Amino acid sequence: MPQMKLRIAIQKSGRLHEDSIKLLKECGIDINNGVNKLKTEATNFPLEVFFLRDDDIPQYVEDGVADLGIVGENVVLEKNRPLRTVEKLGFGKCRLAMAVPKSMEYSSIRDLQGQRIATSYPVIVNDFLRKLDIQAEIHEISGSVEIAPGIGLADAICDLVSSGSTLFMNGLKEVETVLRSEAVLVSNDKLSPGQQQLLAKLQFRIQAVKKAKNNKYVLLNAPNDKLPEIIGLLPGMKSPTVLPLAEEGWSSVHSVLNENDFWDIIENLKAAGAQGILVVPIEKMVV
Repeated sequence: MPQMKLRIAIQKSGRLHEDSIKLLKECGIDINNGVNKLKTEATNFPLEVFFLRDDDIPQYVEDGVADLGIVGENVVLEKNRPLRTVEKLGFGKCRLAMAVPKSMEYSSIRDLQGQRIATSYPVIVNDFLRKLDIQAEIHEISGSVEIAPGIGLADAICDLVSSGSTLFMNGLKEVETVLRSEAVLVSNDKLSPGQQQLLAKLQFRIQAVKKAKNNKYVLLNAPNDKLPEIIGLLPGMKSPTVLPLAEEGWSSVHSVLNENDFWDIIENLKAAGAQGILVVPIEKMVV
């Protein structure tokens, strides 16, 4: 009887490919992604990996050719397939934004009424404008969207933006954020009970990797008379670990800090009398 396994589709090249491979490896899954390979199998987890064009991944997952896919939210929404978002993955972050020529006076979204908008995301843009009761003429183009106003094809564009440098070089300014996107793990509704269990195991590993990236392990020395104040500054998962040092009157305090709060808390710890603060990255974190 063949072994139960999951089939996952990821980008064969492009901005999500390397991060997808890195995530699987951080989850302890050993895969060989040789050059120009279209599929491969993990050696230590029941997982088969397909390398596909990102625009094709939602269709393959919906049809059951692949059970799972790693793809940008923007692609999932644009393709409008009945897929379940299992997990947001925290990489591949970008935004889909409206941009107009720098010379255009723009005060609000109402200024796009009756305008021509060039985009590779007509489904998302139409939905965005419909909700705001804006009527506009959508021109779907597959690439080089940013040149459309300059050649007279459109009055505005809606395209993916990361740094905004491409807009600047083409004489455009960003005026509206339509969607904030990141890579997501999606699945179809055809998974067997056994595959659901395998997905739960994979998701458990992914969540452990994500938690580790968002947290730091902190060790510090504290005078015992300052311990209550210092412990009060440390949220931790439950409570900090406190161990006596060889030097009388001092303790070693161990805790975990969230990346978002890290610098403010470290500054407060220093002000409260903490010394020898050591910050260590966490590889995996299971709570």
